[in-house]
Amino acid sequence: MPSFGQITNYKMKNRLNQLGKEKTPFLFVIDFDVNQFDIAPLNKLDNPILFSIDGFSNVTPNYQLKNFPNPPFHLKKKAIRFARYTAAFNRVIKEMIDGNTYLLNLTFPTEIEVNATLLNIFLASQAPFKLYFQDKFVTFSPERFIKIENNRIKTYPMKGTIDAHLPNAQQIILADEKEKAEHTMVVDLLRNDLSIVAKKVSVNKFRYIDKIKAGPKQLLQVSSEISGVLENTWHDKIGDIVLPLLPAGSISGAPKIKTVEIINAVEGYKRGFFTGVFGYFDGNKLDSAVMIRFIEKQGDKMIYKSGGGITIDSDVTKEYQEMLDKVYIPT
Repeated sequence: MPSFGQITNYKMKNRLNQLGKEKTPFLFVIDFDVNQFDIAPLNKLDNPILFSIDGFSNVTPNYQLKNFPNPPFHLKKKAIRFARYTAAFNRVIKEMIDGNTYLLNLTFPTEIEVNATLLNIFLASQAPFKLYFQDKFVTFSPERFIKIENNRIKTYPMKGTIDAHLPNAQQIILADEKEKAEHTMVVDLLRNDLSIVAKKVSVNKFRYIDKIKAGPKQLLQVSSEISGVLENTWHDKIGDIVLPLLPAGSISGAPKIKTVEIINAVEGYKRGFFTGVFGYFDGNKLDSAVMIRFIEKQGDKMIYKSGGGITIDSDVTKEYQEMLDKVYIPT
């Protein structure tokens, strides 16, 4: 008898393939564990689901900021204890010493207090990829998952972050050996992932700099571009293309299957839709993002989920601080 996960995966794949074959424009939202999903034609989205993906959006002028605070946001963080983070970090390092993983994205929830609704956060935030999902969560992500256009599939892994205002910030981040090793591992992982679904996979750009607004700060983020070639009929097989790539390598690790097992064992909470993916197909092209920079409602609490990549050379204090630095709203 097939498992629940197998049935869910089968339903997802068939739905994606069906809408793609019909060339019906649709939105898809898939969680980290590839167990929960929402896939619907753009003209039949459940309210309220709002998105903006690199300029393509269903947000109309009817959506206005309401009762918007001035100044825009007061954000207070209630971080997990450093001791809890350290315990998980040390378990990850032991797994690396044992040879079970060599790159793992370690994340935790941070309870926040913020004087704004999820809808207002969505409307006010500045990011290339945004999603407001049924007043349950909002994401304002800087990271693309995959883009398919003209029979080419591309992905843009992001690993390595530094405060843009530091003297010689670009030179420092590009020269950092730990960051370079982590980025190289992710590029290698995603190149192998794309090779599952595409031909002629190559790294077009390696370790270039993107600028990201992070609340009052500006960050420099190191990215790469990887691409491959698909068949002319790729839209008939969107499910067969997307699902083998999940979860995204940049927010899981390598080797992927074993690393995800370790993540589930050490993090001690369910990521849910955080670090899942969302995107759209417009009948001709597909674009999507990884759901990082993520705020979720849990009862009367607001939870911000964040993290970063761990390698054998990682420093626990720096990684803990990076997790907290990624708790921001880009307005």
